[in-house]
Amino acid sequence: MTQSVRAENGFAYGVVGADIHVFGDGIPVYLLQRWRPPPAADDSFLREVPSRMLNARFAVVEFTGRTAELAALRRWRDEGPLLAVRWLHAPGGQGKTRLADRFARESADDGWQVVTATHGPGSVIPPPGSQDLGAAADGTLLVVDYADRWPLSHLLWLFSNALLHRPEVPARVLLLARGDDIWPAVRAAVANLQAGTTAQFLPPLPDGTQEREGDGSPRTEMFAAARDSFAARYGVRSLRVETSAALAGDDFGLTLSVHLAALVAVDAHVTGRRPPPDLAGLTCYLLDREHLHWARLHGEGGHEIDPTARTFTTPSEAMNRTVFTAALTGPMAPAQGLGVVAELDLKLPAHRVLADHAVCYPPADPARETVLEPLYPDRLSEDFLALTLPGHHAEYPAQPWARATVGTLLTGAADPATLLWTPRAVTFLASAAQRWPHVGPRHLYPLLAAAPQVAVAAGSAALTTLAGLDDVAPELLEAIAARFPPFERPHADLDPGIAAVSTRLLPYRLSRAGHLNDQAAVRHEHSVRLYHAGQLEESLAAAEETVREYRAMDRNELRHPAEAELVERNLATALTAYGKRLSAVGRRADALAATEESLRILRELAERDGQYRSDLASALLNVGRDLCQADRWVDATVTTQECVALFRELAAGDPVTHEPDLSASLVALGLCLGFTATPEESVAALREGIIILRRLTQTNAAAYTEALAGALSNLAKALWRIGGPGSVPVAQEAAALLRRLATVRPASYESELANVLAGSAVHLLHAGQRAEALSAAHESVSILRRLAGRQPQAHAYVLAEALASLSIVLLATGRRDDAIAAADEAVTIRRRMAEADPAFEARLALMLLLAVHLRTEAGGSWLDEAVILLAEAGTVIERHDTMPAQLSQGYREARALLADRLTTEGHRAAADDLRRTVPRPPTEEDASM
Repeated sequence: MTQSVRAENGFAYGVVGADIHVFGDGIPVYLLQRWRPPPAADDSFLREVPSRMLNARFAVVEFTGRTAELAALRRWRDEGPLLAVRWLHAPGGQGKTRLADRFARESADDGWQVVTATHGPGSVIPPPGSQDLGAAADGTLLVVDYADRWPLSHLLWLFSNALLHRPEVPARVLLLARGDDIWPAVRAAVANLQAGTTAQFLPPLPDGTQEREGDGSPRTEMFAAARDSFAARYGVRSLRVETSAALAGDDFGLTLSVHLAALVAVDAHVTGRRPPPDLAGLTCYLLDREHLHWARLHGEGGHEIDPTARTFTTPSEAMNRTVFTAALTGPMAPAQGLGVVAELDLKLPAHRVLADHAVCYPPADPARETVLEPLYPDRLSEDFLALTLPGHHAEYPAQPWARATVGTLLTGAADPATLLWTPRAVTFLASAAQRWPHVGPRHLYPLLAAAPQVAVAAGSAALTTLAGLDDVAPELLEAIAARFPPFERPHADLDPGIAAVSTRLLPYRLSRAGHLNDQAAVRHEHSVRLYHAGQLEESLAAAEETVREYRAMDRNELRHPAEAELVERNLATALTAYGKRLSAVGRRADALAATEESLRILRELAERDGQYRSDLASALLNVGRDLCQADRWVDATVTTQECVALFRELAAGDPVTHEPDLSASLVALGLCLGFTATPEESVAALREGIIILRRLTQTNAAAYTEALAGALSNLAKALWRIGGPGSVPVAQEAAALLRRLATVRPASYESELANVLAGSAVHLLHAGQRAEALSAAHESVSILRRLAGRQPQAHAYVLAEALASLSIVLLATGRRDDAIAAADEAVTIRRRMAEADPAFEARLALMLLLAVHLRTEAGGSWLDEAVILLAEAGTVIERHDTMPAQLSQGYREARALLADRLTTEGHRAAADDLRRTVPRPPTEEDASM
């Protein structure tokens, strides 16, 4: 993927008022198009193949029912924040597309601009001309079908499109999906855009226990409406057509099933046949009509595609296999389609087969040059795949070539990830396996057992569907899981599916992990997988369960001392993971308690056995970080210095294993030294860590870019404190790295980007670049307001720091009142934090002193408030003996400056009161500064 390209007045495919995101070869990641009403379809065209009447794009059946769901969508559109995203999910055939189409039509009538997004590559063939999406409207509604099949990174590109971020123009994104497994990760990403996020499940139609027309049940009412619509297309009196299917069964909770029953009832009435009594029979009935259409076209030698030359020449047997192939691949570019059909070896010219197939199944959008349009609706296409594959007992002819065709399409390439249709094919087969018990054991599972990499290449949606199959063997899922990326690092496009597989495998893995260390590893990996998928609470619960189990173990029942040692080591590992999860959700005090307990355990183990020294060093690093977050800088420095010393020894013997941890500990030490020692010592530690990180990044950028960005950010702050001229370029390099990471995964990196921007704003200000400083400060605060709005515990403390930076820049640019307002907001946040956790009182005192400084600078009526805030800061500082030395010194300087300003403005009595205040005696730490 390359860059975001804005095309306004171009040719070929372009958009005005929106962005185009493209792959490196110039093919768009997705297409944006104005929503259009369904095309009018000729009755004779629809009657040729009755299944066409079930295609939602022809809207043959008048919309009926779903009044509550439609009303909920209207409320979502008209209320809430400027940007809102809704995940509308339900099984295939439940009526999501029809509901979204009705909502789109109403929204367009109400003055909204309605746009659809179609995912690529492959099916995305740019139509000629351009789309003007910049017209004035009451708002923008973007409808995204099959959202659960989009890679998450592509959805994030879509969410960043300028179409959704126009000043004062409401934007709504309606995402349609079969399941909600990917939703937590999407929701986390969208939250960073200050967007409202909601999910809406489309429930099955209520059970109509009475089947007589007029009983008022939703199913019979929907059946009657569909029957009348279909009958009108056939030109028959609908009242003479009666239902032949029992609508009360579970199979008829789907809108599609009710429509299918109505369509078959009408068609059977017209043709003089008896409609089948069950859903499987109804499906076979419609597929038989497909076969009849192919045979008729082939038998009619005069059926012209081009009246001057060509005729329909593909026999029904070859068309059957072509339609089967299209169901697996979906639409594609002509050149790709020619290659696929040529591989089928039909003994016919591939271009002739494609032309004949297009007669039966024309492209959904005539403006796009695509071939191999599949059978619609999707659920009927899935059933067609299942019934064509041998092994069922339905009255429908299975084909001996079907299994080989699936194998050729999915395993014919050396790398299945290069096949554009792999995600669709595996997802459709897995969905078919949910309803047809022969598809999995006889076809899909053996294929994946022989080539498990195919499942990974199929992506998150396919993995999620596979994990939900009742009869899938855990051994197969284990073979697939063996191809997953390492669990330590996130993989945005696979993480939701991987988490689903991990959840399914957890009981199996625990049952086979007899050894305590193995069980700990299983639970730990599962917790990390859940975390990467955005399932924070579930990840925390998994980590907490592991800790609880180890605590509950009776050490006296263990037969060997080595077993007790392993239990203690595993408990320490579990506590470390638990602490990280607690920190991720903002419970920092609990996180510190967990990591300190882990450190105590590992220190005892390392004293008895040197093999635990690496674990001890890692525990020291974790505790040091948590102590920093609690503002216990002296303790953090001592802990981190011990950590660095240990990792130096370990890295000397095994640099490949331990240099990454050495770099992390040096960066942490540099941060601590910035509060407890000289700035020069801080800079030296940070630079040593960065040298290692730059070397590691050259060989594995994905693993170490984030760490390098964070280290550079801390170095920029340290350089600024010593007046070094290099702080600005260092901060800008850090921001550039984090921007690149946040573009792909904002949920993980935007908070750190905002933190770096807040620091660089101050650096830019002191470098004389005021406009750039103000822009960076505003962007930082904007990002963190969004994050703190959703997860205040996790992000409020960083928002306070960003507001402090903004206030400093605002004051320097002459916006005094705005500066004071920003600082006051930061003080309010810090007061709230300190009330909940006294460990944050040092940061409260620091923010109070900033508010005092701003009011001292402003003078006049602000001085009375400055005196009150200074008194509060003094009370907080005097209450603690462990306050950083800089705070005590800062308090004395603020008091002296305020007294001088009071004297200058004629308030001598107030100034004398401040000067008579006995300052707190210097501590040993003060003397060492």
